[in-house]
Amino acid sequence: MTSALTARGLTKRYGRRTALDDCTLDIPAGRVVALVGPNGAGKSTLLGLAAGLLRPTSGEIEVLGDTPASGPDQLGRVGFVAQDAPTYANLTVADHLELGRRLNPRWDAKAAERRVTDLGLDTHQKAGRLSGGQRAQLALTLALAKRPELLLLDEPAASLDPLARHEFLQGLMAHVVDHEASVVLSSHLVSDLERVCDHLVVLTGSQVQLAGDIDEVTGTHYRLTGDARDLDALPPGAELVLETDKGRHRSVVVRSALPVVADRVQVEQLGLEDVVLTYMARAAAPTPRPASPSEAVR
Repeated sequence: MTSALTARGLTKRYGRRTALDDCTLDIPAGRVVALVGPNGAGKSTLLGLAAGLLRPTSGEIEVLGDTPASGPDQLGRVGFVAQDAPTYANLTVADHLELGRRLNPRWDAKAAERRVTDLGLDTHQKAGRLSGGQRAQLALTLALAKRPELLLLDEPAASLDPLARHEFLQGLMAHVVDHEASVVLSSHLVSDLERVCDHLVVLTGSQVQLAGDIDEVTGTHYRLTGDARDLDALPPGAELVLETDKGRHRSVVVRSALPVVADRVQVEQLGLEDVVLTYMARAAAPTPRPASPSEAVR
């Protein structure tokens, strides 16, 4: 099966600033991907490159097996909703639907009209007079009506209230179920991502820190907490991810394909938010000490 997105050594610089640095990534088709990281990590740059709005400084990126924005057919296979859910303030909702119909050869007019009706949007109202949630829903409607195979969303619901975000995500997931589309969703709201995503990419400091299916990621990360002397050696097969020292008290996060069992220390399996925070903290911290050989914790 063709990957939804593949990057090899992908780099994007703006003058002296590096927004994305040697990014290598393979996102399988059919996944709903959570793209997370702090502000300035390169998330918007990655999505802009995938949408064909930007060109790499070096390296390669393929979307659905082709170069982004390489032609009308490729453009028609990808939907993109930017962070501010852009719409034309002086155009009505109906004008937006007509514009979508004229610009997109795979446009599904009936689905767009049905969705606008279900959302209760007034087709005669100008987009500039819609609420933030309504504009976000209109932008999503335009993207979905293209019938894209890959949908790229750059924090489109960040400014919405909880109810509006819930409705936005419901509409997104209905499309995924009906059309088996791939989605890359950038957001700071991990609780929202946890409800709808099955694949994770952590991007920090312009580099990919972690990528994988969420079930595998959360099933292989553990926090060990206890006396520093009891954590001098890691469990067999465990790889050190992050270490925090507080005098005699130490806390370490490890990644292990085997269940972690240890005496005299507390073992906790991490959830999605803790995994994300761990890799963000690791990127901001000094390089951790090398993992100990496969020795059992005393």
